[in-house]
Amino acid sequence: MSDASVPEIRTLPISVKRTARLAVLGPDSAGVREIWYLLHGYGELAAPFLNGARAIDDGTRLLVAPEALSRFYEGDVAARLHREAKVGASWMTREDRDAEIADYVAYLDTVHDSMLLKLGGAAPPVTVLGFSQGGATAARWVANGRVKAARLIVWGSQMPPELDLSNSAAQIRRAETVLVIGETDVFATPKIVEKETAKLNAAGFPFRFVSFKGGHRLDDDTLRALSTP
Repeated sequence: MSDASVPEIRTLPISVKRTARLAVLGPDSAGVREIWYLLHGYGELAAPFLNGARAIDDGTRLLVAPEALSRFYEGDVAARLHREAKVGASWMTREDRDAEIADYVAYLDTVHDSMLLKLGGAAPPVTVLGFSQGGATAARWVANGRVKAARLIVWGSQMPPELDLSNSAAQIRRAETVLVIGETDVFATPKIVEKETAKLNAAGFPFRFVSFKGGHRLDDDTLRALSTP
């Protein structure tokens, strides 16, 4: 059989309904002074990640950690080890990336709408913090989603390459942007940080740079400093 006679395999998009999971800390009714959305990194889950941000739980701040939609077993995935294997989640991969980005932006919009509904339509100031893989996720959401974030914190990560940061009318510019990098972060080395800050400066993109003594992780003291008006 010649190649010309072999039917072509087609891939088609289809929208489905599924259940996502949120980890929440703090009040979700009266008394909410501000909302923080915390987007975890690759291979993490929402609840443990949120537990690492307890330093900013002051009783008036609603902390919401949405969990990425794609879970997987880490390490050796032999069937006999599934009961013990650590489970992580990923926001996206390079496969069908545009659809995955659109899906998680829509998902995060739905999360935000749900939180505002719980607050009776009130709209307290919003901070969106994304760590590692969640950093690019957070930036894309603030740039393309319905959330009107007062502040975007990209932690241990970089801005997505496809965003037009030089556009003075871009939605992402409405948020104060903070880039946070640990001094010993193995994924955000000094050379990478220098290149990233040069890119942002060349685009005329306003941002504040914060560093701390530590590696690829959240840091309590830095979180508290960022949460203080």
